[in-house]
Formats: sequence, C-alpha cells, structure tokens
Amino acid sequence: MRKPVIAIVGRPNVGKSTFVNRLVGSRNSIVDDLPGVTRDRIYFDVEWQNKVFTVIDTGGIIPDDGDEIMLSIYNQAKIACDEADKIVFLVDGKEGVNPIDYDIANILRQSGKPVFLAVNKTDNPESLMMVNDFYSLALGEPIGISALHGSGGVGDLLDLITEDFQSDVEYSQSNSIRIAIVGRPNAGKSSIVNAVLNKNRVIVSDVSGTTRDSIDSYVKVKDKDFIIVDTAGIRKKSKVDWGVEKFAVDRAIRSIRECDVALLVIDAVEGISDQDKKIASVILEAGKGIIVAINKWDLIEDKKSNTINKYDKELSNEIPFLEFAPKIYISALTKQRLDKIFTEAEKVYSECTKRISTGLLNKVIKEAYMLNPPATVKGKRLKIMYVTQSGIQPPHVVIFANNSDLMKDHYKRYIENKLREAFGFYGTPIRLSVRERSDKSK
Repeated sequence: MRKPVIAIVGRPNVGKSTFVNRLVGSRNSIVDDLPGVTRDRIYFDVEWQNKVFTVIDTGGIIPDDGDEIMLSIYNQAKIACDEADKIVFLVDGKEGVNPIDYDIANILRQSGKPVFLAVNKTDNPESLMMVNDFYSLALGEPIGISALHGSGGVGDLLDLITEDFQSDVEYSQSNSIRIAIVGRPNAGKSSIVNAVLNKNRVIVSDVSGTTRDSIDSYVKVKDKDFIIVDTAGIRKKSKVDWGVEKFAVDRAIRSIRECDVALLVIDAVEGISDQDKKIASVILEAGKGIIVAINKWDLIEDKKSNTINKYDKELSNEIPFLEFAPKIYISALTKQRLDKIFTEAEKVYSECTKRISTGLLNKVIKEAYMLNPPATVKGKRLKIMYVTQSGIQPPHVVIFANNSDLMKDHYKRYIENKLREAFGFYGTPIRLSVRERSDKSK
C-alpha cells in the first residue's frame, strides 16, 4: 500500500518551500527570496493527525515561458501533478490575484485531480481581506494561511486534504540501498540520474549549478530496490556564494552522510581535480562506501584496448587513498556501462555491512604482526593482545594494545592492508581504533 501523494504547485516565490518546511517540521527545502530557487521536484513524508502522506515540493510555474530552465521547471511541476493524488495550489495573498495564477488554474483544472486553493502570506487583516478575491480562479473556496508562521488555516487545510486518508497505517519500510550521486558542478550527475531512470527526473542544463536540492528517486534493478539521490555540485569553499548555493552544498554533504554508497562522478575529459579529492575525503570521513564513476567516457577520443588501464594508473597516482574503491567508466549520454552502478553498489554495500568473526580477525592480525612486527619506540614495542569488530557501515575494528601511542599511522595502514587482503572490504573505508589494555603476560 503506497502513501497518498500531494503536490504543492504555484508560481515562483509564493512560499511553496516554506509551506513544505512547515508541514515537514524542518528546513528541508531551500528557502530564499530569489524566485526559482526550487527547480526540481522534491519528496518529503509528512504526518498529520496520525495520517502519513508524501508531499512534492515543485519549482515555480510560469506557463509558456521560453527560458530553458523555466520550461524545465514547468515540466517538472506537470510530472508532479501527474504523480499526485491531490494538488495544493499556493497563491500570494499579499500580492493578490496574478494573471499567471489564472493560467495555472486552467492547467490544474485539466488535470482532473482534486485541487485545494491555499492563499499564503495572510499574516494581517489587510491580506485576509484579499482572500475572497481568489474565488475568481474558479477552484472552489480559497483558504487563507501563513506558511511562515503556521497560523491561519494551515490546520483546516490539512484536515480538508487528509479527510479521506487512513490513519495509523503501517507502511512497509524500504530495504533500498541509498546511492548519493556527488561531484563537482557539471560533471553529469543529473544526466546519470535521468539516464538510469529513463525520464527527466531532474533538470539538466549546460549551466553549472542547475541542481539546487538533493533529490530522491526510486528504482528497482533485478528485484533489488535502490534510492538514487542527485545532489548539487560541490565547488571549492571560496567559490561558493552565500545563500542558496551554500545551502545546496550543505545539503549535498548531508546527503553523503545519509547515504549507503556514494558515487563520486569525475569528468573524464577534465580529469581528476583537487576538488574531486576533497569530495572523496568527505565521503571517507563520513565512513561511506564509495564508487568512482568516470563519466563522459564517450568523449575520450582514440580509445585503445589499454586506455582504461592507463586511466586506472593515473587515478592510482592521483588518489592512492581510493585504491580499494571500484572504478567504472560510463557515459550518461550513450548509457554505456550504467548498469554497473547498481551491481557495484550492491557489492560495496555488502562489504560495508560485512562482519568478521573475532577468532578469524585475531588469526589474521597475529600473522600480520609476526610477519612484520612494529619497530620499537624509545625501547618500547607495541603489543597487540586482542582484536574485535565493533561495528559496520563502515566496518570498525578495535585493537586492544599495551600502549596506543605506539601504534603509528604507517603501521595502521599496514594492518588495514592486511585486513583488505584477507577479507576484501571492497569499496568501503575501515575504521581502526586502538584501546589500551595491560599486558597480563608480564
């Protein structure tokens, strides 16, 4: 049984994202006074009076606008209306009825879906007086609300929308693998999402920074469920403008922290950059599984049988700390090898959640210690008494030793390499912690 879906639509800057944030109870959608901040459709779950439903935040509609981005926003809003069971048409109570509102009202009537007319920004008696003017849109009774303050008829509107929804329904929890598509602006992240979904789920443009929010899409591949999260391009901190873009970058970084596997998209033509390395570091610090996807492979000319091997060597030199991560060479344009995203994500997720028995761990670490014992430091030598795995996502191995200060970084790397040789841990970082325990053998 699926949750009911409600689309929030209206022209730019009427307060749709503010209204969605009010319903969700947190600042999930980016809010700014700049019209057109929300560009793609974004989904959130909401609970009202023990009734759970999904709301879709959409970009501001301007019918018949010739601008490429605005046309894409209009198309995204239309798709949202097609997916929705009910539609909330949000209008601006301060400004009054706008000619564009009539155009949108005509489109919504043709959808055949129940439409609820919400007059936002009715924070004072003057704006409340204007609510009745919206009867002219011929969409039924307008309801005055204040999305910013949560006052007015927000509760009445929700009661009306949800009156035929079932309460206390248990919706099945998803066992989907969550894949965050991350990288620099214009690396082709949104194009990858659209290509694997076979529809224009997110807006794609040659203008960098087209994606503003982190956007979830659901897909089933060979009976396995995945959630694809398209994120805003992450630029250097010094180049990020305060405001909308900063929120978008913060949201992208949060998406990394909330994902199971991160797909780091690198532009094959431009090659790996310092910013790509920094994004990779963010993924590893978050303890997430990682796949490196070299996109736009179709644009590499004069490819030979060893071209990929040469690129692999270049990546090894540039990002040696990602040696354990799978590399896939793809093209969002031609859909070359896109299926590997899902097969690799499933493998990496399995490695991220792998547990190794304590006995086997101790055997491997004991052999590694005997093969290459650590050097003494001021006459003292590190002794490893016991090893155990304390967690997953990422695998966390705790080493009990006589003195934690004697465990140097190079020896930690040696231990990690031995763990990978023995158990794989393909595509996942490994956390190593050292705890002190007295040597009872003395």
